[in-house]
Amino acid sequence: MTVAAQLVIAFGSVAALLALMALVRGMPLSAEVKRKLVHVGTGLYAIGLPWLFPDRWPVYMIIGLTLVMMIMLRMPQLSGRLGEAVHSVERRSYGDFLLAISVGLCFFLADGVALFYVLPIAVLTLADAAAALAGTAYGTRRFKVEEGVKSVEGTVVFFVITLLVALVCLMFMSDLPPLNILTLAVLVAGFGALVEAQSWRGFDNLFLPLGLLVFLEVHSQSSLIELIPIVVLFVMTIVASRIIGPRFGLSTHAARVYVVAIFLILASVELQNAIFPALVLVAYPWANSRTTSGDNFGDLDMIAALALFSFGWLALGNAVGWNAVQFYGLTAMGLVMGLSTLALRGNLVLVPVIAITLLGLRQAITWANPPHSLWAEPLLVLACLCLALSAVVSAALPGLFFRHRAVKLTLLSMTLPLAYYAFAVVDQGGAFPPIGESL
Repeated sequence: MTVAAQLVIAFGSVAALLALMALVRGMPLSAEVKRKLVHVGTGLYAIGLPWLFPDRWPVYMIIGLTLVMMIMLRMPQLSGRLGEAVHSVERRSYGDFLLAISVGLCFFLADGVALFYVLPIAVLTLADAAAALAGTAYGTRRFKVEEGVKSVEGTVVFFVITLLVALVCLMFMSDLPPLNILTLAVLVAGFGALVEAQSWRGFDNLFLPLGLLVFLEVHSQSSLIELIPIVVLFVMTIVASRIIGPRFGLSTHAARVYVVAIFLILASVELQNAIFPALVLVAYPWANSRTTSGDNFGDLDMIAALALFSFGWLALGNAVGWNAVQFYGLTAMGLVMGLSTLALRGNLVLVPVIAITLLGLRQAITWANPPHSLWAEPLLVLACLCLALSAVVSAALPGLFFRHRAVKLTLLSMTLPLAYYAFAVVDQGGAFPPIGESL
């Protein structure tokens, strides 16, 4: 297919999306049904993208154009027209942006493996829409989620549809034994239902497909013996949330979201690389219990920030070709340091003790990581600078983190690791590492 033909199809795809939104807007349906019709239409089209274009760049161009279009549809001049089909639901949501971003990241991270792309997007497209419509029409048993509500009926529908989608995809897109397929499908459905049930502001459009993709990449070839502990871990994290969450001052919703985060972290990375992200989840409620925050749902914002920089480092490492897990650890470590400093405002003499402990943990993690992830080492000086920056700014300007604490501390913690990663890659000549040494 020629470049010109691919350009025509790409621009035609965006035009078709606008036409779909115009068609849906004119239908005598509720706002939720209109939004989900656009969601399903977009998702079904996205599933076919790997087979529609021989090159990858038209896919990224479509996603870029779609994001620009979504921004324009949020403008007051257009929000009452086409934008009604996706923005008329009365709750704050970034779902339209996150859907487009998720499609692009899944397409990139799947790296041509159909299962890793199709299954997450199919679940997001079909199960999410079915759950929302079932919950709206038949939901009677409701539970609180941030400023909204979800229904048990919708969650059950999501689980059933996801289980069926996972079974079909695994049967036709893998050569796994039947028991492995069943176990993986149940895990995918259970994790997916938990994510959807606890989602807020449309973040399920990001967490769900990327979480499933990472989980499948790590465990799609695991033996049945290796999968059974994951099932046990999943059940244990659910039980633990009901026991431990209230003791950390977490809301019921936040405690359930923490379960999703902890399970995904433990199930998707080597145990040593889960230490710092897990400490972030402990340090945030500790800091909030010791220093007042002006954020209504700061604990949820912390989960969102943790997920975004986790997926961000994963995507950057894959795009550049140089493993980014050490820099991911530095970001999480700096975040723990900043949160701990806020928690210790009345006793800053303990801050150096926390810093030394974190350095010791980092050294142990470095020893446990495989050689190909240590290409930029030694990073001891950078680690010390990251700790110092987080500690000094948090101690000197605590008022800066009264509002939007999670976002500001995350950006602060990413500054030095991101800058040094760029420098280190350039210093390596920008060349891709030998085969087998990238993520």
